[in-house]
Amino acid sequence: MHDVMTLVLGGGRGTRLFPLTKYRAKPAVPLAAKYRLIDIPLSNCINSGLNRVYVLTQFLSVSLHRHIRQTYRFDAFSGGFVELLAAQQTDEAGTDWYQGTADAVRKNLRYIEQPGIKYVLILSGDQLYRMDYRDMMRTHVESGAHATIAALPIDRTAASSFGLMRLDESGRVVGFLEKPTTDDEINMVRMEPAWFDARGVPSQGRECLANMGIYLFNRDTLVDVLTKTTYADFGREVFPAAIRSRHVQVHLFDGYWEDIGTIRAFYEANLSLLQPEPPFQFMAPGAPMYSRARFLPPTMIGGADVRRSLIADGCRIAENAVIQNSIIGVRCVIGSGAVVRNSIVMGADYYESEEQRRENERLGRPPVGIGPGCHVEGAILDKNCRLGRRVRVVNDARVETQNPDSADCLVRDQIPIVVKDAALPDGWRLQQ
Repeated sequence: MHDVMTLVLGGGRGTRLFPLTKYRAKPAVPLAAKYRLIDIPLSNCINSGLNRVYVLTQFLSVSLHRHIRQTYRFDAFSGGFVELLAAQQTDEAGTDWYQGTADAVRKNLRYIEQPGIKYVLILSGDQLYRMDYRDMMRTHVESGAHATIAALPIDRTAASSFGLMRLDESGRVVGFLEKPTTDDEINMVRMEPAWFDARGVPSQGRECLANMGIYLFNRDTLVDVLTKTTYADFGREVFPAAIRSRHVQVHLFDGYWEDIGTIRAFYEANLSLLQPEPPFQFMAPGAPMYSRARFLPPTMIGGADVRRSLIADGCRIAENAVIQNSIIGVRCVIGSGAVVRNSIVMGADYYESEEQRRENERLGRPPVGIGPGCHVEGAILDKNCRLGRRVRVVNDARVETQNPDSADCLVRDQIPIVVKDAALPDGWRLQQ
């Protein structure tokens, strides 16, 4: 893997994850109490022996840059790095922002064309999965492909959300259709279930192959495609055109994979980690997921009722609190008698000093954390939220969407979301 350059695409707006992306890039969104989304592809790279990685960024990238800079440092002898490539004006690329995934890579070809690079791996910065990219490299080299795309077997009921591929018997892509909407379109690219079974992947009724957004190119092929076209997006433009003139191979993957694209997907992916046998394991031996080392004290729990939850470092949980089926992030303070159920609490970036707490009292502002007697259920609390006493963040009326201007709490996909740095005063209730 020494001659592979990896590019992680981390520059999208992430509008469907708003308000979690109100102040941060999508790959910087916290995940599973102590991680961020960007930790997933970067950890997979490290575990696969890939240590030359560029992260392409554009929107609201300050916290993403800070996290990467504080976390991913290689020793001076390995030659490895994780470098940030923010959108920039250059004589070659012009002054425009990235117009899509392919355009983002095109504007950074100078880094790809460095000596010693034979292959380029392109990853998304907002997916949850574990993959050894060495297996994908093996598929690519043994098939003699110009490009290889990772594919996931899916049921046809989910087909409209993905780009689908049709293959020949060797696994070469011979048809590609982006997000088909009718049965006739799906039938054009469906695969026979026996094709999966013959390759040791139980079909289980699945008959479609979805593009996972993980691409491996011969370096020269990628440079040629991007310099001779103006294609802006890999899924919609580059691959449909490439299969007509080049050898595009599929690497079949049948593990857990989730595209964290919406608030509902984010919520369900996090809470799925709390199952007795979760679909994704952060503690897998030999392939850990890495994140920033914060050097926080142990969490202190003062007689609370905690069941089936993930609790990160540095929390303080008071007497008589109830935490059930929830994720509690770093430095979270939960007051006496508070109830947190089926929720994601992202915690805080800092502890408040005594001086800051006195200033809170003077201003009539709640301290950072969840106050005594609060009830949080089916909700997401972003970083540094301040909930006073007896605050109720529960969508009792099952409102689908509620987006008042400048609100401290929004509702998306029926999930109440308290935005970053918001303050909800004593007795606050979600307006129905």
